Amino acid sequence: MVTVRQEEGRVVVRRADRPGDLGWVVMAHGEGYDEQFGWDTDFEVLVARIVADYGTRHDPAREAAWIAETDGRRVGCVFLVDGGRPGLAKLRLLLVTPEGRGHGLGTRLVAECLAFAREAGYERVTLWTNDVLVSARRIYQAFGFTLADEEPHHSFGHDLVGQNWILDLPRA
Repeated sequence: MVTVRQEEGRVVVRRADRPGDLGWVVMAHGEGYDEQFGWDTDFEVLVARIVADYGTRHDPAREAAWIAETDGRRVGCVFLVDGGRPGLAKLRLLLVTPEGRGHGLGTRLVAECLAFAREAGYERVTLWTNDVLVSARRIYQAFGFTLADEEPHHSFGHDLVGQNWILDLPRA
């Protein structure tokens, strides 16, 4: 399995396995979602829990995380974690910072995540997002994810519409 990939010279998608990677994920989500959407620190706390769970107890054969870099600077990430039922995985924490946009990194990160899910033997990938995250939803739809359900909620200091998306992975 390839853990580092060089593309377009200055852009790299690699495993999130270096010191600072997990902390950067939390910080980038907290700062980025505050700047773009005005979300409060409750969102950063949620991200920190997801990252801490991954960092303390992930199974490397079944779960992985990736970092995207441009010119050696972190600009994106995505995680794939076990979904708690046989054959089910969850895509988590897709983010591309404004600095990283325009290189197709969101698509690359999701492609890496789904390729790993297939290799790990998952049959279905789910994800939870909010309807205001339009660019991410376009990426998910392009890979074939379908909207399973949605529900209004008040989180992160705002009224939002949470959405659950599903992708069935074809068997090889």
